[in-house]
Amino acid sequence: MNLRLRPVLFALPLALALPGCISLGGEPPESLLTLSPAARAPAGPGVAADATRPVIAVMPFDTPAKLDVLRVPVAVSDTELAYLQEAFWVEKPARLFRRLVGETIRAKGQAMVVDGDDVATLATVTVQGTLTEMGFDATTSEAVVRFDAVRIAKDGAVVTRRFEAREGGVTADARSVGAGLNAAANKVAADVAEWVSAG
Repeated sequence: MNLRLRPVLFALPLALALPGCISLGGEPPESLLTLSPAARAPAGPGVAADATRPVIAVMPFDTPAKLDVLRVPVAVSDTELAYLQEAFWVEKPARLFRRLVGETIRAKGQAMVVDGDDVATLATVTVQGTLTEMGFDATTSEAVVRFDAVRIAKDGAVVTRRFEAREGGVTADARSVGAGLNAAANKVAADVAEWVSAG
């Protein structure tokens, strides 16, 4: 019994000394990327639901595995994917884009927007979809945002539409790509808001 314990006890001081020399994570990034709405609802009383204003529920968006991370994907070719160095989202892109779409619809002032699952049953229109692209295309130097939207009316009618925006002249660095993606995401969000409100 004592012979078996001796190697473990011998290794313990060494293990306790290692944490000061070993880094369990990489260096934190200097800054994090986020999406900033180009249009915001003004402060003050909110919009009330009535016969002329629909209640729009913006549900969580799906996303492929390449976007289910905090990194920014780079299309190197039609079959190759990398991630942009030193570019990290503050949270996953689908959540950022969902809030952007909700705020953009809200800013139009034509609908009451709800984004909590508990109040989704109150909605007269539900917006779902898949954020299929939010990254940098190295072959064209463009920031690309693509969203496959699904609009579901209270009577069950379903309409789908693909939205896409590209920002050209983007260089392969975190600041430039972040600004390009923010601009492209706002364009898509504005188109989605117009489409949903018109329906």
